[in-house]
Amino acid sequence: MKRALSRRAFLGAGAGMMLSLPWLEAMMPRKAQAAEGPALRFLAIYLPCGIHMADWTPSTEGANFTLPYILEPLADVKSDILVLSGLDNTAGEFSAPGDHARGTGCFLSCHLVNLSETDIQNGTTIDQLYADHLGTTTPLPSLLLGTAGGSNVGNCDSGYSCAYSRNISWKGNTPMPKLTDPATAFDLLFAGFDPNATAAEMARRKARRLSVLDYALSDAQALKAKLGQTDQVKVEEYLDSVRELELRVQAESTAPACELEAFDPTFGDYPTQVKLMMDIMVLAMQCDRTRAITFMMENGGSNRDFGFIGAPGGHHYLSHHNNLQENFDKLRVIDRWEIEQVAYLLNAMKNSVEADGSLLDNSFVFVGSEIEDGNSHAHRNMPVLCAGSLGGTVTTGTHTVVDRPLDDLFLAVGQKLGMDITSYGQNSTAPLDV
Repeated sequence: MKRALSRRAFLGAGAGMMLSLPWLEAMMPRKAQAAEGPALRFLAIYLPCGIHMADWTPSTEGANFTLPYILEPLADVKSDILVLSGLDNTAGEFSAPGDHARGTGCFLSCHLVNLSETDIQNGTTIDQLYADHLGTTTPLPSLLLGTAGGSNVGNCDSGYSCAYSRNISWKGNTPMPKLTDPATAFDLLFAGFDPNATAAEMARRKARRLSVLDYALSDAQALKAKLGQTDQVKVEEYLDSVRELELRVQAESTAPACELEAFDPTFGDYPTQVKLMMDIMVLAMQCDRTRAITFMMENGGSNRDFGFIGAPGGHHYLSHHNNLQENFDKLRVIDRWEIEQVAYLLNAMKNSVEADGSLLDNSFVFVGSEIEDGNSHAHRNMPVLCAGSLGGTVTTGTHTVVDRPLDDLFLAVGQKLGMDITSYGQNSTAPLDV
């Protein structure tokens, strides 16, 4: 130090710019589409308690398959879906009870979880790998949604931590918490965001941001000359971040990013809550706020009562059907209703046109459950529905039977998303040809 800096000097214009930088970065619009191709998205939708497979699985393979009863709501997007039979998620298999917790915990990770309330073990899920791969491309790395909350503390299934039953998105051994209130999710995505700005307004804002960044650079350079070597290193790191931000601002588009009309996030019942979450997911993609999304339509082993659609009795209870036709009849109704909600999302994505096709064309949507059947609690031949061609890299409009680990599907999707990965989960063998 040539001389001590006063507190007044430290709190001057230069320091003020440093404090403002996080705000500038958070508020900065991102390009909806990279120069090298369309923006690719990954979505995962979790349905609890298994599926009535007799009315889920198409009777024939290939492009001419007939949609079974549960999948009939997908008629308008049949050419955009891929039904995969024969995929196994053996990470959920263990000799002790607790299949709902194990299956939910490894739903996306394909990683063994630990029979404990406190010693939490898992693997990083594909949505979080993709979020890390994208870095700061979007304002939010990922969006994690659900309809049921609850703490990660305690035992939710035969000695397994509640963290396994209540989360499908993980970073290593850490569950990534989800949002269950549509208003909170909407505010997280859009508070302070003005998607209705004209191109001219966005250009003016861009020029102002660049002007502010120029001032920050010159001010920090002047400050650096007054500091010792250690502090100079810190300021140089700050200068690097400003230069990186400047490059991002220069590269951003000045065209309006999306359309965001009035949105009412209030709900009074479960169906409305689900629909609002679907709407929020579409808006998040349209405005390129994030490209990695997960949605839990209830927690693992949910016992929600579906009396509102004529299937009373509690979902988990009914899933232990004991081969009774009366239980099958109710499970058919529940499973079909859930797919109706998925169809609502997929149709909205298909009808959202962008430069290279639609949101659905440029996405991969994975839909499944923690177990195959609620009575057997099997983790083989899992119910797997995929949608979207991921920029033309995934073949859709067909039913394919395979005998492979579910891990291989995620390995293939991860590579198609641009990630440099050669294995996934604990049982991957090679990328699945999809």
